Amino acid sequence: MKFDNYFDQQFELRYFEMNKLGLATPTIMLGLLEETAADHCYAIDHSIFDLFKMNVGWVLVSGVLQMDRYPSYKEKITIRTWLSSYSSIKGYRENIIFDENQNIIGRAKGLWVFFDIEKRKPIPIFNTIKEQWSFFNTSSIEHDIKKKINAVDSAHYTKQFTVHRFDTDMNKHVNNIRYLQWVIESIPEDIVDNYYLHTIDGRFIAEAQYSDTVLSLTKELPSATAFEHTIKIEGSDKICATAHTHWKTY
Repeated sequence: MKFDNYFDQQFELRYFEMNKLGLATPTIMLGLLEETAADHCYAIDHSIFDLFKMNVGWVLVSGVLQMDRYPSYKEKITIRTWLSSYSSIKGYRENIIFDENQNIIGRAKGLWVFFDIEKRKPIPIFNTIKEQWSFFNTSSIEHDIKKKINAVDSAHYTKQFTVHRFDTDMNKHVNNIRYLQWVIESIPEDIVDNYYLHTIDGRFIAEAQYSDTVLSLTKELPSATAFEHTIKIEGSDKICATAHTHWKTY
């Protein structure tokens, strides 16, 4: 894929980002994607911290990550990002992950909404941001991230967590990476030990608050390595997130 209007960020994978096999974890890959998005904001003089001072920020409402392989310790990767489309309040961020030889090892797409942190509602994206975004009208991955993912009706596996202060981000809501961690915690141990997360497709529906008790519900799908997930508030009908995951052997 060749075009000019994109933003690249390079990373070298570090020891604490590895699993026991010496490969980057899924949560680390999501973290690097977030870091790239934040650096893209910084590069156009609208850093996340500058926006926060104005009481605004970006909120991820849906997204997909697909990894063909995970980078290893000390491996250098490049994440390429751009906006493929946007409206007055939201935009689709595309991502391609390259190894040192420019082979594609992963892809991701996210739908982000510009957000008033105090009022907890979407607002129009600043014109100065839209004018400077790296924009190219093509997708990194063909996947509909607007399609609804139904909540789990009866779970095969359940884990319980309490929302701590470090689970929330500067926008005062639970970071999407934490949801992925909770999802993986409720996956059968045999799957986590012998397979890698190939694809996660998620929807972020409602906010969990500090001190809430959340349940991570996982249901096996007909495919032995595919699962349906729901994060909900214990003792209520409040659904915070839903997801599908697909796992592959190393």
